[in-house]
Formats: sequence, C-alpha cells, structure tokens
Amino acid sequence: MVSDLDRSEAILETHLPLPRVAVGKVRDIYGVGADKLLIVTTDRLSAFDVVMPDPIPMKGKVLNQITLFWLEHFKDILPQHLITADVDAMGLPKDVVANFRHELTGRSVLVKRAEPLAIECVVRGYITGSGWKDYLKTGKVCGHTLLPGMQQCQKFQEPIFTPSTKAKTGHDINIDFSEAIRIVGKDIAQQAKELSILLYKKGQEYAASKGIIIADTKFEFGIHDGKMMLIDEILTPDSSRFWPATLYETGHDQPSFDKQIVRNYLETLSWDKRPPGPELPSDIIEKTTEAYCEIFKRLSGKNIRTNL
Repeated sequence: MVSDLDRSEAILETHLPLPRVAVGKVRDIYGVGADKLLIVTTDRLSAFDVVMPDPIPMKGKVLNQITLFWLEHFKDILPQHLITADVDAMGLPKDVVANFRHELTGRSVLVKRAEPLAIECVVRGYITGSGWKDYLKTGKVCGHTLLPGMQQCQKFQEPIFTPSTKAKTGHDINIDFSEAIRIVGKDIAQQAKELSILLYKKGQEYAASKGIIIADTKFEFGIHDGKMMLIDEILTPDSSRFWPATLYETGHDQPSFDKQIVRNYLETLSWDKRPPGPELPSDIIEKTTEAYCEIFKRLSGKNIRTNL
C-alpha cells in the first residue's frame, strides 16, 4: 500500500535554480552548460496525453531506475546519452545539490544533449491499445495489413514497427513507415526501425525470464556527433505495456503493471479526454504505485523503497 511517507514525498513539479529547457508530461529538463542536460523524472502521470492532477507516489523513481537498469542491459548495443545518475558527480552548483538533493536523488540523470528524432519509435509485439482499435476499423495497424480474425492481445508472429508523430501538445498520431521516412529521412528511419525492434526483442527476452510480457513499447533516439544515440526512458511502465505471463490469454484486456490501471479507470468516466484531467481516487493511485514498484522488483530483483 502507499504509505503516508510516499504521499508526502511525491513530486508533481520541480523548480531548480537552473535554466529550464523543457517541461514534458512527466519530466522536467534543465540545461547544464552548453552540452549537457539534467533530467528530473517527476511523479506526474499522463493518460491519453493529458497530465493528471494527482501525482503517483514513487512513480518517478521507478521510471528513472528502470531506465538505468535497461541502459546497463543495452550498453553494448549502441551509444547512450547517460553521463551519470550520481547527484554528487553531476557537477551541479553546490547550492543546488544541498537544497534540492531530495528532488534529485533516485529520479535524476545527467545526460549528453542530443537532437531528438521527430518521431516516436513504437514497437508492438501484441495487438492491443490503439493498434487493436485501428485493426477493428481497417484491418491494419500503421500501414501493416494484418491477418483477418485476430483476437485482442494476440501475439504477432514478429514484432512490428509502428511509428507515430511527436506532438508537443495533444495526441501523437500513428503513421506508417513511409511517413516516418518523409519526416526523418530514409537512412535514419531505417536505422531507428532496426534498432527499435532489436531492443524490443532483447528486452522482451529478458522480461520473459522474469515472467513478464512486454506487449509494446516506444523508444526515443537522438543524434549526437552525427551518430544515433539512445535517449529518454527505456522499457518503463509509462512507455510500455507489461503483462504477467501467468495470467495471459487472448480475447480481452490483460492485467498490467503499468498506467493501464489509470487508463481503464478513466474509460469508465464521461470525461472527454481533454484537459484538465479528472482527480484520481486514492485506491487507483495506490494500485498504480504498487504496480510500478512491483514491475521494478520483478525486473531488477530489488525493492525500490529500500534501494535508494
């Protein structure tokens, strides 16, 4: 259950005395010199591209620590933007470290500044979410023509690359590969596709050994010194759907270790999926926190509450 301490430490927004570069749906990003960024992962939760008014305690730390776990797992595959997650090794002004250690510890990383690709690199191993909705309407998902008669949450024979636009506000839009080529160029699009599928397969292979199905995910890549670099979050409960393998069966939605708990609750409301988001009941907040903490424990073998 979510403790009173968890609730009191939940962070909805940060206000560090550093140049603020961007405020994402979940992350606050600050400039550190000309070539580095400080990324702080808050406890904000975005559903249907709308940030909810209530933070999810421990969420930011879970996202940050899972990303660090996968960065280590994938370190030999391609360059990464991570410099350090050690607050005392970031070279930040002493007053920032002294006054904001609580906001930074466990939920921040210092990274190389890269130029992000203008597409989201989505890989689907199972037909669910918006992909399932598109299939019911058209028989396709992002330009991929699928076999007739597929069931909800059925596994594809091979993972498919289904990119989307990267909207600064509002909803990302699913696109086909030809549109991705138009946006970022043929060579970059092909490289992003191949890397995304490779990372998904390797991540899914590891997760399967822990009794977890990664149904789909999105990766972010950037260009740094002319080379493709892995950036942002990786295989987290925000960017992926995690299902317990022991409970998996086709034909319906699956139990999940991710923010699908919130999405499912929101689908029961008359809310039009436009800002502002509705307040979340305490039981939904608690279930979501526990799901995030559980997936970290299953992947890493560590308890997030006692290892930071």
